[in-house]
Amino acid sequence: MNISGTAALVTGGASGLGAATARLLASAGAAVTLIDLNEDAGDALATELGGATRFVKADVTSIDDIASAVSLAGDDAPLRITVNCAGIGLGERTVDREAKPANLENFTRVLTINLIGTYNVASQAAAAMAKNEPLEDDERGVIINTASVAAFDGQIGQTAYSASKGGVVGMTLPMARDLSAIGVRVMTIAPGIIDTPLLGSLNEDMRVALAKSVPFPKRLGTPEDYAQLAIDIVRNGYLNGETIRMDGALRMAPR
Repeated sequence: MNISGTAALVTGGASGLGAATARLLASAGAAVTLIDLNEDAGDALATELGGATRFVKADVTSIDDIASAVSLAGDDAPLRITVNCAGIGLGERTVDREAKPANLENFTRVLTINLIGTYNVASQAAAAMAKNEPLEDDERGVIINTASVAAFDGQIGQTAYSASKGGVVGMTLPMARDLSAIGVRVMTIAPGIIDTPLLGSLNEDMRVALAKSVPFPKRLGTPEDYAQLAIDIVRNGYLNGETIRMDGALRMAPR
């Protein structure tokens, strides 16, 4: 798919993986709509990127918020690209050291944002893409969702996060099959240890240790690594229905 002249929707677009992806999409000529709850960061990035980039404050779990954002995203060009980067992570053991069960509200919140929010955005974006004129091979659009290596190698305290990301992985193939009838591809990226602002709060010794745990290359992943892979997926029309681990061959230890 040629990115120039298309519209793209990026959730979690105000920072981290989403911001890096938005930058590359905008530089390739896409009209980018950023979705996030952080209004200050979203407005700042939209101003930085300029052109046809806009920011929409929206909750990915809200049907009405996403319906409005999807509609706005298609104002300047056909919406053909959606990248879901919005998500949260909460660490909590199933049973704590005092034999108390985990907080079910926390578990539900993580699944609601990471899994149901991803599905909400993907479903509504696909409905808009179905109205596009077909391109080569009758393609009308591509949806890229974000999982994590925790979907496969969940560590202690990651039951909620791993379950949510495992759900994203699990719906990749059936969603691709669902949307094959309208010419929309679905792919998932499962990042490993990425150098986001959260990791930036760790001391240097911990950051070095994390980098050394990666087989090769021995460094932390970057949001730009993710963004480049997302762009490659958009441009390669034969990638569909698959999850790609982006982790430097890392397999996470129990803790």
